[in-house]
Amino acid sequence: MDSLLFLCARCVVSQHPLPALPADLYHVLFQVAFLDGRPLVLRDLVTTWPFPVLHLQRLVGHRELLRDHDCTFCIKAIIQGVVAQLQRELEEPGRHSSLRVLDMTGLSDSVSGDTPVGLTVWFSTEAFAKRPTPQPTGMEVHTDLCVERRSYEILRDALQTGAASPLRLKCREFQAVDISVFKIVTLLESLDPSFVRRVNLCFNYFGLTGLSVILPHLSRFPELRSLKLQCNNVDVQHLMPESATGIRCVARQLGMLPSLRELNLGSSRLSGNLHQILCDLQTPLESLELPFCSLVPADLAFLSQSIHAPALKRLDLSGHDFSQGLLEPLRLLLQETSASLLCLDLMECRMADSHLDVLLPTLLRCSRLRFLRLYGNSLSTAALKDLLQKTLELPNLHLVVYPVPKDCYNPEPSEFHSDFGEVLDEELFEATKVQFSQILINSGRTDLIWTYNPNGHRALDYFYL
Repeated sequence: MDSLLFLCARCVVSQHPLPALPADLYHVLFQVAFLDGRPLVLRDLVTTWPFPVLHLQRLVGHRELLRDHDCTFCIKAIIQGVVAQLQRELEEPGRHSSLRVLDMTGLSDSVSGDTPVGLTVWFSTEAFAKRPTPQPTGMEVHTDLCVERRSYEILRDALQTGAASPLRLKCREFQAVDISVFKIVTLLESLDPSFVRRVNLCFNYFGLTGLSVILPHLSRFPELRSLKLQCNNVDVQHLMPESATGIRCVARQLGMLPSLRELNLGSSRLSGNLHQILCDLQTPLESLELPFCSLVPADLAFLSQSIHAPALKRLDLSGHDFSQGLLEPLRLLLQETSASLLCLDLMECRMADSHLDVLLPTLLRCSRLRFLRLYGNSLSTAALKDLLQKTLELPNLHLVVYPVPKDCYNPEPSEFHSDFGEVLDEELFEATKVQFSQILINSGRTDLIWTYNPNGHRALDYFYL
């Protein structure tokens, strides 16, 4: 239910133009205007914003709330309000606006991504570029940017034109999807090196050779904390004569990122070469994501003995077969990470009840664990009940994503094949979920979420941070 202040603010923003307003009402009026989709009101509020910083996510709430809104026109209106402030400084010499930073970081791609921010800032910076000097005092737009093929030119021009404009675009998190190595490097060279914290290069398929070209350009970002390189066709499993040089180059460049704490090499084929990739890192990683990386026991043995194991807060080893020789190396690795681990992802690891039995005593030593994902493993209702009851003693555990129990499926003849498929027994599964819920209620752990939906809780960073 909305508060009385919120309801009164909704009445105010229904008027246009707005009446004169005290400064302490700006925040709630901005929130209401954004959520109600009133771009003209937003533009007017930003034009007269009485504070030095406007942080969009702090004002309008969490990402889940924003996903329900088409925010394109609101985003454009906000940037237009910033431009209007700068124009007033030009038209009224000696006047200095209060607003100096528009912070749009932390929003979903649909809100702060390619077209709304990039296109609007590009047109705005183009307008200022054509103006004679003197220019107004600079204003910064902080944002997270995602670039694809269709948006590359827009963002390139926005970044390059903005370098000489009073409206400066600063990127905190840069994501590139399915574009060439040349385009990635061009954009990286256009970013403010002091501001970048995260780089996410996914589905670009540049291979080990392309990665060797890109990594040197990341060393200009002294505060780069997170690097994601999933699904880029990096293959050091099938070594060619030239591969040794490439691996050494990648390792050396990773070692030149002093602030790196998070690394994702998802879907890279690394069998037996993880040590060669990570050997030059001087600082322990806090997050290491290696899903579907074809790891072998030697890779997990290296991690167990590395500087990273005691520091890891997040570990993703999804997509590996722990039913065979990897189970004991995994147990030893979890033993080394038990004091720090917050998030563990073991999705689709071919684990059965017996494998979970082996891991469970070590899991219970992970006293800080907040998130556990076991989706896609062949576990029974009895094994999951045992897991639930025993992990109740983990005080920080908040979310468990479990697989549909294997005994909730019934074999059924396939229409197209002579063998048997499986169909979910909905009634039995519903009864099983009730049992899980009742255990949580009886234990007083209603804060602990148990879900079979792998996509139902997207905010994994919440559990990590």
